[in-house]
Amino acid sequence: MSGPHADALRTLAEFDSCDPQQEALRQAFLTLVEARADACLRACEPGHVTSSAVLVDSTGKHVMLTLHPRVGRWLQVGGHCEPADTTLAGAALREATEESGITGLTIDPVPVHLDVHPITCSLGRPTRHFDVRFVVRAPEGARHVRSDESLDLRWWPLDALPEESDLGPMTSAALARLGARG
Repeated sequence: MSGPHADALRTLAEFDSCDPQQEALRQAFLTLVEARADACLRACEPGHVTSSAVLVDSTGKHVMLTLHPRVGRWLQVGGHCEPADTTLAGAALREATEESGITGLTIDPVPVHLDVHPITCSLGRPTRHFDVRFVVRAPEGARHVRSDESLDLRWWPLDALPEESDLGPMTSAALARLGARG
């Protein structure tokens, strides 16, 4: 079993899905993780679990999005689990720190949303990302620094996300939960 595999099983088993679509995704995620010991590693060709951060500012009114160079859309920060990661939340926090350059981030270890999407990632072949999304908060006065993994990086108002944003599919219930976790 790889780093966050046991944590993925626990996190997904405890995830309180907010609607029928989220519950269906939770069941699909569990099926993958239960069937594949490598489900949290990018080498898992049928698809693999990724961890993302819905990175909000200290007011909870803006979310940081990155213009992804390969995908060409505004996405939340996050990505692949690494062998040294022990939890999905830890992977999301590491990715958020690396991609935003912001230190002092804090994470809510309870996921806010699940998403699965087709992608051609570093494997070079089409696969699927089974993305577990966590709320991460930036400290007051945080200044971001764009990493080499991004074409652009900026704060967006939660109520005015770009149309091509990957957060668009988040249900209104998940966004309400995001606000409630302020």
